[in-house]
Amino acid sequence: MTASHDHPSAHRPSGQHPLRLGTRRSPLAMAQAEETRDRLCAAHGWEHDAIRIVPVTASGDKVLDRPLAEIGGKALWTKELDAWLLDGEIDFAVHSLKDVETIRPAPIAIAAILPREDVRDVLVGASSVQALPAGARIGTSAPRRAAQLLHARPDCTIVPFRGNVATRLGKLAAGEADATLLAAAGLNRLGESGVGHPLDAEEWLPAPGQGAIAIECRADDAATQALLAAIDHAPSRHAVFAERALLAALGGNCHSPIAVLTRAEGDTLTLRAALFSPDGAARIEGEIRFAAGDPEAPGHLADDLLARAPQAITAHFSGR
Repeated sequence: MTASHDHPSAHRPSGQHPLRLGTRRSPLAMAQAEETRDRLCAAHGWEHDAIRIVPVTASGDKVLDRPLAEIGGKALWTKELDAWLLDGEIDFAVHSLKDVETIRPAPIAIAAILPREDVRDVLVGASSVQALPAGARIGTSAPRRAAQLLHARPDCTIVPFRGNVATRLGKLAAGEADATLLAAAGLNRLGESGVGHPLDAEEWLPAPGQGAIAIECRADDAATQALLAAIDHAPSRHAVFAERALLAALGGNCHSPIAVLTRAEGDTLTLRAALFSPDGAARIEGEIRFAAGDPEAPGHLADDLLARAPQAITAHFSGR
């Protein structure tokens, strides 16, 4: 659908003709949508009713008894909102960037990245990975977290855990596992910053895109893109786009355990990454420093990692 003269983004939005912001219905997704609305209204001097939040129940929220990688991967978080966006049912959509597929449909553009939140993982159930009891059961369905945990503590067992933050904390309280791992950013956005123990990001590398909120719109909707540009945070965009470029060059998928940490010093980024075998037995790490916005550097790191990695790791990455 192309932007037209009667399209709401072609005019100053109002309560009568609001911009429609699509989001998943989960509590965290709704909190992220409200943050997006607040930032956009503040940037443009709009009243809150200039943006209407339109929730959808995503496929990924409907199937909770199997890992995402088994039932369609990250597309299960985006496909309903993608369809609404392309059909003109909504004007833009909000996502946790780490849930957005590395290769997006050409008609959809990532128009803004909000200032990135805390990138760390939080361990709930023990004060540190080393403090976990021998043979502890760790609840997670994330290949990265499972591989990292098993690399550090091969005596532990992974128990599949799906669901939103409250669901996973409920499963932990019910004794389905001894500990679990959650994103600090999600807990902070839900007002749950006192839960668990944050893990040092230098020692326990986060997921690519962790802590970042992405705002998407139609690639041909220049009016909405121009409005969203006002809330784009360039340092966060440079960091997460470098991480996504690394993912693309590695040829990873939902089963590929990869952890990444990006540090910025002025206009220079340091991208550090570790690849694992799914059982955690094998691990390879590397890093690269480059000018923010350099599209080639992440690919060089990917090539270096795959050249040095054992078959137990490269079997889960297709390269480029």
